Amino acid sequence: MAREGPCQRAAFGGVIEFRLRETRIVAGGCQLIYGNPMRLWAISDLHLSHPRNREALDDLPAHPNDWLILAGDISDGPKRLEGCFRRLAGKFRQIVWIPGNHELWSLPRDPDGLRGVALYQRLVEVARGHGVLTPEDPYPIVEHQAGPVLIAPLFLLYDYSFRPDQVPFDQVVQWATEANSASADESLLHPDPFADRPAWCAARCQETAARLAAYPEDLPKVLINHYPLEERLAVLPRVPRFTPWCGTRLTHGWHRRFNACAVVYGHLHIRGTRWLDGVPFQEVSLGYPDQWNQGLGIGAYLREVTVAASRSAPVI
Repeated sequence: MAREGPCQRAAFGGVIEFRLRETRIVAGGCQLIYGNPMRLWAISDLHLSHPRNREALDDLPAHPNDWLILAGDISDGPKRLEGCFRRLAGKFRQIVWIPGNHELWSLPRDPDGLRGVALYQRLVEVARGHGVLTPEDPYPIVEHQAGPVLIAPLFLLYDYSFRPDQVPFDQVVQWATEANSASADESLLHPDPFADRPAWCAARCQETAARLAAYPEDLPKVLINHYPLEERLAVLPRVPRFTPWCGTRLTHGWHRRFNACAVVYGHLHIRGTRWLDGVPFQEVSLGYPDQWNQGLGIGAYLREVTVAASRSAPVI
């Protein structure tokens, strides 16, 4: 079924509206299809709380016919996130954003004092105010150069399960601290109203898996998550015991289960592409100022997303 006009989806008590060239209804809800093939770009971990990174943002090259994925850790707090969206306005046809852990930090300087789900809801409102797609919006189907693909921005968190099997859950933070690998999330990222971060993670994974399962199995999907979906990708040579804050085993095999043609993530600050089961897993982080070469410019770290050409696609 195709029709002209807006597609609406209620979330957090509000309504988000997109006016598109064409809308198709498929299993899972209202899907958005753009007619002109585009390219897909991605970057994460801009960490705009650092002045040098913040100053470099204006030099991000424009691709007005293409989409941009911001895969989390853009900055801490709603104010700087909104500033990022404002500065990137007009440079891309569409921006897709997912939160990292830094966006979810509740800092003493924040006047609203928001925590957990309430803070996440505020971040989503900020993004929508600038026309940015979030994990709470309909997953759009777009005409990529490789064919029709579904863009799935995910917000899944972590649950400390990326740890050696012999380390009990109730000792994992102590185990990491012994090697100076504890995360600031322990004091800044609050799970309210959930009992703890694993509970919030489990709820997000359950809800997201149900959403993805509602779409046609043969529809290729670009899965976007701040954390790696596979534990074997969470290898951190400099801080090997930081892995508990890097994802969840609940997402193991999602690239096969949901017919991913690409997976985009960040968080590790180790850029690169790994192919697993014919699917490119692409870590697209910029990183802290000492982790990238300012002489090359920020544009050198904007990655075009590789989409596996072998994935089947429906005829539309």
